[in-house]
Amino acid sequence: MQIEGRSALITGGSRGLGAELGRALAREGARVVLVARGAEELARVVDEIRAAGGDAHGFAADLGAKADIHRIAGAASALAGPIDILVHNASTLGPTPLRLLLDTECEDLAQVLDVNLLGPFRLTRALAGGMVLRGRGLVLQVTSDASVSGYATWGAYGVSKAALDHLGRIWGAELEGTGVRVLTVDPGEMRTAMHAAAMPDADPATLADPAVVARRLVAIIQGAEAIPTGTRLEASRWTPPRLQPMAVGAAFPMGRR
Repeated sequence: MQIEGRSALITGGSRGLGAELGRALAREGARVVLVARGAEELARVVDEIRAAGGDAHGFAADLGAKADIHRIAGAASALAGPIDILVHNASTLGPTPLRLLLDTECEDLAQVLDVNLLGPFRLTRALAGGMVLRGRGLVLQVTSDASVSGYATWGAYGVSKAALDHLGRIWGAELEGTGVRVLTVDPGEMRTAMHAAAMPDADPATLADPAVVARRLVAIIQGAEAIPTGTRLEASRWTPPRLQPMAVGAAFPMGRR
């Protein structure tokens, strides 16, 4: 997929993988809109991208709030033009330290589902119709191996990501043939604030640099037209189709992000 001259909307864009992906796509010539709740952090990332010569905008909003979804979609299109690349990167763990399902409040599970599942569903629903009319577009969902492996205390997050994985498969089936592709990518374990909150004792040296992972996601976006829509990938195991002639299939679990 061509990136130069295209518009990209990235949720969770104020830090970690979202911020690095914004930087990487801007370097490839995309018009980038970053969404996050923290306006100050968001502004710093946008300023950095612009200082490097990129085209970037920020919009402070809460993906988990239904009332914010059409504000996000409308603002992003106004700032960068019709959205060609939609990246669902924003996520929440719920309360930390992580807890057993028996100790998880219903309200906490609902809040995790609002951000990690309903937010992506609502935003895709708001933007995918325009993509279909234009005959092109990519929806990239960021998942985790917690969606396919049952880790104790990761229940709320894991349930939300498992549902997100299957949501991507259904979107892929329903949008097949329209020119709109839906891919779900497990980025692996990274040095992020979210990972530190979930696993504070993890050795940072064993975790991937989000900037390196972002470059892998850019390569996946560039090769998206050769990947079957609805596919779930692992960023660390994917290679461009020209180097991997066999069809890309479902991925195996790697690491929590």
